[in-house]
Amino acid sequence: MDPQEVLSGLDDEQRAVAETLEGPVMVLAGAGTGKTRAITHRIAYGVLTGAHEAHRTLAVTFTNRAAGELRGRLRGLGVSGVQARTFHAASLRQLRYFWPRISEGGFPDIMPSKAALVARALSAHDISPDTSLVRDVSSDIEWARVNFHDEHSIATIDTDRSLAITPAELARVMAAYEEAKSDRGVIDFEDVMIVLIGALTTDESIAREVRNAYRWFTVDEFQDVNPIQHKLLGLWRGERDDLCVVGDPSQTIYSFTGASPHYLLRFPQELPGATTVRLVRCYRCSPQIVELANGLIHAGASARNAVTLRSQTAPGVEPTITDYADDVTEARSVAERIARAISTGTRPRDIAVLYRINAQAVEIESALADEGVPVTVRGSERFFERAEIREAITRLRAAARFVDESQSSAATSLTESVVDVLSAMGWSPQQPTTTGAVRERWESLAALVELARETPTQDLPAFVTLLDERASSQFAPVADGVTLASVHAAKGLEWPVVYVIGCSDGLIPLQHADGPDQVEEERRLLYVAMTRAARELHMSWAQSRQPGGRTNRQVSRFLASIARAPIGDDRAFVKRGAGRKGGRGKGRRGPAQCRACGKALVTPGERTIGRCRTCPSTFNESFFEELKEWRLAHASERNVPAYVVFTDATLIAVAEQLPDDREALSAIPGIGPAKLDAYGEELLELVRTQR
Repeated sequence: MDPQEVLSGLDDEQRAVAETLEGPVMVLAGAGTGKTRAITHRIAYGVLTGAHEAHRTLAVTFTNRAAGELRGRLRGLGVSGVQARTFHAASLRQLRYFWPRISEGGFPDIMPSKAALVARALSAHDISPDTSLVRDVSSDIEWARVNFHDEHSIATIDTDRSLAITPAELARVMAAYEEAKSDRGVIDFEDVMIVLIGALTTDESIAREVRNAYRWFTVDEFQDVNPIQHKLLGLWRGERDDLCVVGDPSQTIYSFTGASPHYLLRFPQELPGATTVRLVRCYRCSPQIVELANGLIHAGASARNAVTLRSQTAPGVEPTITDYADDVTEARSVAERIARAISTGTRPRDIAVLYRINAQAVEIESALADEGVPVTVRGSERFFERAEIREAITRLRAAARFVDESQSSAATSLTESVVDVLSAMGWSPQQPTTTGAVRERWESLAALVELARETPTQDLPAFVTLLDERASSQFAPVADGVTLASVHAAKGLEWPVVYVIGCSDGLIPLQHADGPDQVEEERRLLYVAMTRAARELHMSWAQSRQPGGRTNRQVSRFLASIARAPIGDDRAFVKRGAGRKGGRGKGRRGPAQCRACGKALVTPGERTIGRCRTCPSTFNESFFEELKEWRLAHASERNVPAYVVFTDATLIAVAEQLPDDREALSAIPGIGPAKLDAYGEELLELVRTQR
């Protein structure tokens, strides 16, 4: 390929990156600005002009997916022989090659997980090896080691990090962990880089050979580099400065792993004379989304280092913030909007729902299931598949077997019963100060306690049945589904349409983000969430968790600071949801009530049917079977599962209520405008046969 062809189609800033082939180069690349395009064209242009040699060029990034994309794009530009690898893969390749010169023994096995040895080390020091604690201590060990702390120094360090155990305990556990690795002759992933750093530092012949093998370096996502990776990179390049780094300080969201934007921001001081290029033209997001994202990031302390984006796309839909009365209403409303969008031609895979913590997924999963919308959960387990939730339900079920209903009284409330059971798992009402697995586990179990608190029944067996119904309403993800993901799991991805739910203080930012640095990282998380959206961005929050619950939430302080008009103004950026108290549309003063006994309805299935699970059904069984056959015919015609047409709960509601017109039919949950248009007349005709 002609080198000039490589430059064609690049914007001015991308071309400046591609043409700067000598010396240090720092690329500050905002979200959606084509950073991968810029650096791959730079590598290709350097090789095709003869300024660089392909086999002596190393490009490193942080995920196998990103490394594979680099290789694929370079092949498309007619360049082969460039090494594009993750830090770990590049280090492991070098360490295997040099191992015979480092050790007389064979290359050790690499542990796929620290969990087993960390659990043994905890037990050896009389610390219960709870699954979540094992995960968090493993994370603490990784953080310590990438920051060059060992079992001797970790006990005395001064750090803002919230450790899962005390520094002294962590020092003892690390010592036992290292001893266990040595006894078994195994190493972990951190050892790969640590041992390689030792070899490059102490053996000049090894260092010389590496520096002869690699002459030009490119590092993607440089804001995510940790101290051990930065040290290794310095040893690879030696005294040379042919290094191109690309990153965005506004997307630094992994500081809990040891990553730091310090190396990116200090790059010009570390390598004087560095060329700095800012990629500011956003080819992903609409002007409206870009304006909002710029406003968010420039409203905080991150502003001094932020890239100000300029959208290059056509104007799109105005971003919205919608407030709802409760999480249930929020989830149902979002699910209904998604179902309508899919019915009008939007592919499910083009839509994502993002949230801050995994416990937020439960209501949106159920609501999408009620709408027959397929989902794909990315980066986390589904709520009812999490180990702590499975264990909790098993324990609650066992406790329910021993309940003597004849002796039940208000003396022990349902909430107290649930808390008693979860306390045996180590849960307490006191929120943990740590992050990671311990925090996620606490949040998951706290969601069960909150559900018990807001459930009208005081009957533990009924509560267990409620949980079973919620779990059964979920379905396996399929390939073409709406993506559900935490913001961390969404990093590096994009969708035409994005919903960000739970945008209230306490979630964004998290309640335990009590320091200015932690709050700024939460701001950057929301910035990342916003900039995943290309065409439409819809954010929402709820005043309480459950219908009729305490309305003690406020909109996220980040959004409050950038809203352009007061809540309730039709022209405003902030909108009221239909379920918000005092808002427009159909308000709800409390939970929906059973039409038979008048009690509050809690589960999605109960709310769809309109009556309690325990109240007698009133529908004609033969008519229900007729409806199921009708549904199956449509499902077979569309080649989709039956629940995509209508769930059983929706069909039961139709059979019981026998709606006589489109308005009555549309009042049944699960029958939105799209399904009303597609199936309404046929359903009404079937109902008429029963009158």
